[in-house]
Amino acid sequence: MQTNTQRDVRPILSARGLFKRYGRVTALDNADFDLYPGEILAVIGDNGAGKSSLIKAISGAIRPDDGEITLEGRVVNFKSPLEARDAGIETVYQNLALSPALSITDNMFLGREIRKPGFMGTVLRKLDHKAMDKFAREKLSELGLMTIQNINQAVETLSGGQRQGVAVARAAAFGSKVIILDEPTAALGVKESRKVLELILDVRSRGIPIVLISHNMPHVFEVADRIHIHRLGRRLTVINPKDYTMSDAVAFMTGAKAPSEPVAA
Repeated sequence: MQTNTQRDVRPILSARGLFKRYGRVTALDNADFDLYPGEILAVIGDNGAGKSSLIKAISGAIRPDDGEITLEGRVVNFKSPLEARDAGIETVYQNLALSPALSITDNMFLGREIRKPGFMGTVLRKLDHKAMDKFAREKLSELGLMTIQNINQAVETLSGGQRQGVAVARAAAFGSKVIILDEPTAALGVKESRKVLELILDVRSRGIPIVLISHNMPHVFEVADRIHIHRLGRRLTVINPKDYTMSDAVAFMTGAKAPSEPVAA
């Protein structure tokens, strides 16, 4: 349900009438989306509902056949995830997109390394490892990840929760406007999942809005401010987790129950 505050605030990221077809299969069918500043918006839906296509469209991984996406009120047409990233949208995919053999610092700066000032950096292309190490340690400290003692250790030596923490820290460090998290607690144990949820809340407290894609209903209802329910290629409704139960959400997802308000941004 839309609050009075949301009616007065413009969404930071919005989509209207998105269509995406793969041959005879329609993945997005007039799909809408709204993410407001400073919120955690969970996106849930049954398998094949089109939520992955929605997230890929707003993060630049695919280009919709029709429709409009706006970021801070400006229409955007991302041709790649790199363009979305440059615009301030960071995505943490389920596979984390980390390079296991590289260090934590190297993974934090993958594709955006800092070079030494002057001749050493501009001509010889030398990297400023000291500056990158300092930045990486600061970002890990800000998110309470200092159980990682050596930021030069290979990512493959970290636990699943620590790897997720590095990926989230990287997103928080460079995602200036929006962070998208795809199943961040999948395949994690109870203790590590708890730490990731705390990280998500910590990032939100810094004012960065988060899109959380998850099948874990308890986690969704614990941290989400609103829940976007996707069904049959479009937004079915958006609910406040305080007003509905997990059983209600699952019933809406599967079509066993129809929401009283079919579309509520």
